[in-house]
Amino acid sequence: MIDKMRFKWFKSIEDVEFEPGLVNVLIGANGSGKSNLLEALGVLSAAVSGRVDDEALLRRGVRPGVPALYKCSFPNLRTPNHIYFGAWRGLTSYEVTLFNPIKDPSPAWRYHTEILKKFGAEPIGRSHRTAEKYNPEAGLIALKMVEMKEQDDAFQLLNELRDFAIYTPSTHTLRGIAPDTQQRQPIGLSGGQLANGVLDILKHRTLLRIRQPKLEESEAFFSKVTRDVLRLIDWAKSYGVAPASFMPLSSSVGSTERVIRFKDRFMKSGRDTLSGYDASEGALYVLFHAVLAAHPRSPQICAVDNADHGLNPRLSQALLSKICDWYLKSPYSRQIFLTTQNPLSLDGLPLQEDQVRLFTVSRTEKGRTVVNRIVLDKKLKKMAEDGWSLSRLWMMGHLGGVANV
Repeated sequence: MIDKMRFKWFKSIEDVEFEPGLVNVLIGANGSGKSNLLEALGVLSAAVSGRVDDEALLRRGVRPGVPALYKCSFPNLRTPNHIYFGAWRGLTSYEVTLFNPIKDPSPAWRYHTEILKKFGAEPIGRSHRTAEKYNPEAGLIALKMVEMKEQDDAFQLLNELRDFAIYTPSTHTLRGIAPDTQQRQPIGLSGGQLANGVLDILKHRTLLRIRQPKLEESEAFFSKVTRDVLRLIDWAKSYGVAPASFMPLSSSVGSTERVIRFKDRFMKSGRDTLSGYDASEGALYVLFHAVLAAHPRSPQICAVDNADHGLNPRLSQALLSKICDWYLKSPYSRQIFLTTQNPLSLDGLPLQEDQVRLFTVSRTEKGRTVVNRIVLDKKLKKMAEDGWSLSRLWMMGHLGGVANV
């Protein structure tokens, strides 16, 4: 888990530092920089892996861009040529600066400086003064990971950062009728492996052979998630996975080999079966989040951009509440970042839990992205006692992160 992040000179971010929890919800106006924060973490992840190029960025859900668009370009702002990214976990940190010429960019970004600091140990890394000793396009710390033990805090931080991904589920991809360009396990960055992921969750005994932090605890967790999904999809009597050839699908509909299957509790027997193609998109997004939270192969640190896209406001609120519950009670150490534009989603946040954190993202008068954590202080608690919900507080401008329109 990341305790602190800092990014400088990346897109609309001149200098931003914040301390995330297990579940982190980012709210703010369109264009405020929410996606920029997630993508900065994605670039950091690629740097940990040892190479920062379009392929590495796409694998993490980051939109590739030319250096002229990645580098801060505010007028009258003097900045170095490189971009800074850093993450901390306890007394361990990884910091890197990357550079790519704006006028003549190369396919891969170059490492300017890179340093890994561990408590009680000498820092490992390189500076621009030792550039001649190393390949500038290859990460040094990625090579040093070979020498680390798995139980080492530094190894765990680097390993979790390396596997980071930004998920952007798409309705057509979740339905199985559009391809997923990044088929990362367990679910694909756009949800293209949803059917396989759901099948894994329902047959969780096989999954438990992958990682067994505590067998009984894992069993209970899988059972809880599968029950919660049915409560959220109130019209479904059951859900599962079936071969596409066994489902009532039009021959004109292209689909994956396996598809999601629902039983509608309001329909008569024999005609109560729906595929993911015909079911509501809300049900598919619920399944997507459930698989991402419960699957042992999900990244330890991940993000979902526009997490409640296509959801009814009350379902969005209930789902966000369940997501918090799943991550707080998970037998796996997981950390997630979510962006939302739906005010009612916030009413599902248990902010009394310190590891559930709400951040507003906005831009200053000069266009710089700023991040502020919303803490339940005395003022907000008093307003809550007077009937003010988080959604109302946000809409009325008391939390910040609102559009200036």
